[in-house]
Amino acid sequence: MPSPPSGQQFELSSGDQRAMVVQVGGGVRAYSVGERDVLQPYPLEDMCDGAHGAPLIPWPNRLGDGRYSFDGTEYQVALTEPEKHNAIHGFLHWRPWHPITRSADRIVMGATLFALEGYPFCLDVEIEYRLDEGGLSVTTTATNIGEQACPYGSGQHPYLSPGSGLVDDCVLQLAADTRIVTDPDRQLPIEREDVAGTPYDFRTGRRIGELAIDHAFTDLHRDEDGRAWVGLTGPDGRTSQLWVDEAYPLIELFTADTLSPDRRRGGLGAEPMTCPPNAFQTGRRVLRLEPGESTTSRWGTCLGPRTE
Repeated sequence: MPSPPSGQQFELSSGDQRAMVVQVGGGVRAYSVGERDVLQPYPLEDMCDGAHGAPLIPWPNRLGDGRYSFDGTEYQVALTEPEKHNAIHGFLHWRPWHPITRSADRIVMGATLFALEGYPFCLDVEIEYRLDEGGLSVTTTATNIGEQACPYGSGQHPYLSPGSGLVDDCVLQLAADTRIVTDPDRQLPIEREDVAGTPYDFRTGRRIGELAIDHAFTDLHRDEDGRAWVGLTGPDGRTSQLWVDEAYPLIELFTADTLSPDRRRGGLGAEPMTCPPNAFQTGRRVLRLEPGESTTSRWGTCLGPRTE
């Protein structure tokens, strides 16, 4: 039997929760509670589309012209979004990851990013996926295993599921005060906008309708545990929820308008990001990892209670 495009599949289970983690890209292909998808899956027989569930390392989102400077040296990486002359989502999306440790409800996936042209640094990356009574939690740890300091950012690209139908019929809630506005051609940041009085104010929840969204949001409101939350309530009254810890100051929302017609707007990208779009070029919130230094970030997802 031929291998699926996403490689080996690693199933996690706990009670009525199921998650599927994949070899190619080390991402999460599916997560459900009972018969209800919490994360929109992609089919086993298909390649991952729209970076579904994939880690975005060592930077999330877009890097204009694939160029940046670090410690006085200019670097050029390959343009992986050539039509917009950008590099996007780092280097680990299509690479094989391997399981380091595994049990019925937990797996740690690992990958090593060796020196590349344009990124001559070395990172060891581990991502733990765990199911428990709180849902699916995801912990990313990156360690600089090279001999020089390196720039680093990370994110991940899950899509919250509406249950059935399109995101148009869902109510979206994200308590964020600021939207990062991007230019329409290359989707690189041009300004920051207060969401108050705009169609992008989801602080109290509003129906998405036909609104197209592909923007990062910041100045997130947090609960007493330091978590910021996104909620997507479907027509069935169930809410797919995602939380991020304080290592993620931004969440990108994406209504998947650029996917194939049969997949378009079928899920809402809710992407934790440690730094904004084009961060390697601007330097905003880019982490500097010294040799031997590690950094950890956490996010999670769960199915909320039914609403009337």
